[in-house]
Amino acid sequence: MNNVSGRNATATLMGQSYAAPIGIAPMGLSALMAYRGDIAMARAARSANLPMIMSGSSLIRLEDVAVENPDMWFQAYLPGEPERILALVDRVAAAGIGTLVITVDTATLANRENNVRAGFSTPLRPGPRLAMQGMTHPVWTLGTFLRTILRHGMPHFENSFAERGAPILSRSVMRDFRKKDHLDWSHFALIRERWKGNLVIKGLVSPADAERAVLEGAQGIVVSNHGGRQLDGTAAPLRMLPAIRDAVGGRAALLLDGGVRRGSDVLKALALGADAVLVGRPILYAAAVGGEAGNDRALAIMMEEIHRNMALLGIRSLDELDETFVLRTVPQPE
Repeated sequence: MNNVSGRNATATLMGQSYAAPIGIAPMGLSALMAYRGDIAMARAARSANLPMIMSGSSLIRLEDVAVENPDMWFQAYLPGEPERILALVDRVAAAGIGTLVITVDTATLANRENNVRAGFSTPLRPGPRLAMQGMTHPVWTLGTFLRTILRHGMPHFENSFAERGAPILSRSVMRDFRKKDHLDWSHFALIRERWKGNLVIKGLVSPADAERAVLEGAQGIVVSNHGGRQLDGTAAPLRMLPAIRDAVGGRAALLLDGGVRRGSDVLKALALGADAVLVGRPILYAAAVGGEAGNDRALAIMMEEIHRNMALLGIRSLDELDETFVLRTVPQPE
């Protein structure tokens, strides 16, 4: 009985207004999962007026995607040397991109045992197992992989550095995974001095790290444990969100990713302190099935669910959400 007919789900992040508090998370190899996947997602995000973050592990040049969506954000994995860091930052700036996202939870390669069991590696290694996968998945082989090669040539890792990286298919070439365990806050300060746009740091679950990020000049923080694919025992971002919110104190935009599947997940995160939520796999699956139209539909479903759930919670504005809307069943960290 709250008259929820005038519901408003718009969100503002770092001075930019968006249609809803959701965005597309950075996902590497998107163009391997769906034909021109990064472009399909960029177009859908632009049409829906939502943020989209392009991954540094992508197979399409960031400049080409920025043409389709000039407001996209770019997520970088830092090279190991200062000169290469600055060269990549300069390249992103030259493309006209206004928001740079630095992922900082990859000091070393994770032990992804599922990839080992499946025989998956990047670059992909030609052989009988890969050939059998292609033959048993003809829709993907013809509609995505061969279509890409025929129209655009062999995909490469285009955006890991200022220069072109390794091809996606090779028997002998290796990706450049030089050690990055020496990177520290001085490298972030180097970027902050050079980069004139919005700077976001991704991969934090510690309140102390979040507070340090704000002091170092971050305008946004993505609370994330990399989908549990780095240190698999890391606490869930949603559980750490209230403590990080208290540490940041409104001094930076607070986003969350990991496990977001429904509009109700978005509202839970907002109730616990997030300003917006990033959605990953559902959008990538939609692109694999239906390309840009699939992404349009997936984003529409998320936005419909947010509006519907707001009505059923009896709220007209997202500002009305707070922790009283969440029933805790697990003790929270002190």
